Amino acid sequence: MSTPHLSADRGRCIGAGMCAMTAPDVFDQDPDDGLVLLLQAEPPAAHRAAARMAVGLCPAGAIALHEPESGGS
Repeated sequence: MSTPHLSADRGRCIGAGMCAMTAPDVFDQDPDDGLVLLLQAEPPAAHRAAARMAVGLCPAGAIALHEPESGGS
């Protein structure tokens, strides 16, 4: 079973910092330009709820959570 995977688009990021405030173990802001820094592309279970919330709060839609497809073959 694979884990959810995050991606961050620094080209879309506006530096609002909602991700870093909501999930500081998963996201940070670049000290030079204020844009998103992805610290953990595959956050551990303890940080997934905060990461999911950060994705929803991003005003620019610059971060995404890619859930593995469930289903058997």
